[in-house]
Amino acid sequence: MKETIWLLIFLGVLIWSAIAPKDGITWILEAFPALVALLLILLTHKRFPLTPLAYILILFHACILFVGAHYTYAEVPLFNDIQSWLGTARNDYDKLGHLTQGFVPAIIAREILIRFEVFNRPAWQNFFIVCFVLAVSASYELLEWATALVSNEAAEAFLGTQGYEWDTQSDMFWALVGSIAGLTILSRLHQKQLDELLNKSNPNSN
Repeated sequence: MKETIWLLIFLGVLIWSAIAPKDGITWILEAFPALVALLLILLTHKRFPLTPLAYILILFHACILFVGAHYTYAEVPLFNDIQSWLGTARNDYDKLGHLTQGFVPAIIAREILIRFEVFNRPAWQNFFIVCFVLAVSASYELLEWATALVSNEAAEAFLGTQGYEWDTQSDMFWALVGSIAGLTILSRLHQKQLDELLNKSNPNSN
């Protein structure tokens, strides 16, 4: 039932997002990572199930991507209102997206590293996770740059810089903040769920 609810929410937001988006090419570019995540989950959820927290975070991130894909990140209505209320110079929905791009991959990476026993020391594990998240963020920025070089039409909507010259560095900074926040806030809950999952899959391990 939980899997069904997860999938219904994902598909519901996906369908809404795909109906009359602001820019078709931008929609494809922004929604593509979420579609890849769905494919990977469908292919692996039986032989390598994740913790409930991981699935919730993936769904949350996918919804953020779909909203940004529908409106473009620079024109999400709620954040236009927030911009107006606060008197800020730009719509900051993209910063929420990059913050999420930090803490969601951090928890997914933590789960995989622990389950495959890659590191013996938590400190080295956390250091690697933060570096991994920064690498993911930098790779995404390079993808945006490549898209801008190839397609001038989609570049502005996909990049969402809104005239901010330090947008790329700011995006990576928020991913860094998200990774540290995710590890700090969610590690205890994640570890509890991970222990339960591992005990369920290996009932004789104790």
